[in-house]
Amino acid sequence: MLHAELGDANVYMRGVLHQCEPQDRAALAESVATLVGETGRAFVVELAEAAGRALAGLAQSPSGPPAKLLPVLRHGIVPGAVADAEMPACFRSAGLGILASGALPLATTGYGPDGTRVEVPSTWLVVGRNG
Repeated sequence: MLHAELGDANVYMRGVLHQCEPQDRAALAESVATLVGETGRAFVVELAEAAGRALAGLAQSPSGPPAKLLPVLRHGIVPGAVADAEMPACFRSAGLGILASGALPLATTGYGPDGTRVEVPSTWLVVGRNG
């Protein structure tokens, strides 16, 4: 087990929950809780629900989806599929407290039809044990 080898760790997780099947999200949060242990922290960034709508709009534009969005859609990943309230609830259910949170635009590596970098709404959390 990784925690046994490393001890309490700090974790950075970006855009993973929406790639998981809904029934697997609790196990993912529990794995993060195991890794952070008693003293570590996790910085978790996830696409906000509004990101799904923004990306859907890009996918339906006359020029079609941006090239980097195509593989995501082909694999059946639905960006922004995690409800905004589900993310903190998932980590609370795994025994972690929400130590800080916020929302920011997330710059992607893709570009829109007009050549500007695609930015989508995201939510971030810092989670860990409250003690």
